[in-house]
Amino acid sequence: MSGWIGVDLDGTLAEYNGWKGPDNIGAPIKPMLTRVLHWLESGREVRIFTARACVPEQIGPVKDWCLRHIGVELPVTNEKDFGMIELWDDRCVQVVPNTGMRADGKAD
Repeated sequence: MSGWIGVDLDGTLAEYNGWKGPDNIGAPIKPMLTRVLHWLESGREVRIFTARACVPEQIGPVKDWCLRHIGVELPVTNEKDFGMIELWDDRCVQVVPNTGMRADGKAD
């Protein structure tokens, strides 16, 4: 399968307990880290999808975190494109395509 998988950093891949500065990134969240490592081992493209990327100076610490915990520097972005096939995020609400309805069946 082609395309890339976006993974949010704070609260999804790394523990997050409030903003403490660009160099403060929490410990890895094991189940998500394991999932990302599996994707990479399977040849999938994974990118860190984080609001931190809107400040160019904050990308370096994210890449350093990836190198330390994942073993490679993953691309870091805050932009979707037509190649993104999935987004894993602690704040997203999935919507059924072309309906505007929540995929989890909950009310607004």
